[in-house]
Amino acid sequence: MSYPSPSVLVMDIRTVDYVHPDAVKLIAEVQQEYVERYGGPDATPVDPADFVPPNGLFLVGYLDDVPIACGSWRVATAEGLRSGDAELKRMYVTPSARGKGFSRDLLAELERTAFAAGRTRAVLETGTLQPEAIALYRSSGYTGIPKFGIYRHTPESMCFAKELNGDLRTR
Repeated sequence: MSYPSPSVLVMDIRTVDYVHPDAVKLIAEVQQEYVERYGGPDATPVDPADFVPPNGLFLVGYLDDVPIACGSWRVATAEGLRSGDAELKRMYVTPSARGKGFSRDLLAELERTAFAAGRTRAVLETGTLQPEAIALYRSSGYTGIPKFGIYRHTPESMCFAKELNGDLRTR
């Protein structure tokens, strides 16, 4: 006897402006997460114009039209990075949606769209107090690189990179 497979939750990923209300809500939540883990928000300078195609993109993931995840990329400009790098920013999944693979799906879409826009490598900064993020990036093919940007001398900072080659799969 066969049983129907359990329903799989599928996140609807949409491109939105950095200042879209759903983006603003999720950015505030991720900043609060940084406050709880590190004692303060992420201080990386961010200009909403950085996330306007073709030089960047901001994505929000939805379940039943409820925003549950966000992430973005922008052309990387920090000293020490390569021409062609896309810097990933504001990766976040709401606590109630964690553990379901949504971060991996969102990361794959960020990589896919960055590659489609001509970016050749994804780079990012995360912190030592985010072990789930570190595990996600490492399991997705990211490797450590020298620290860059305003966190290059911050002990709790870790930086990663992954070459983008068009062979981008989810889960």
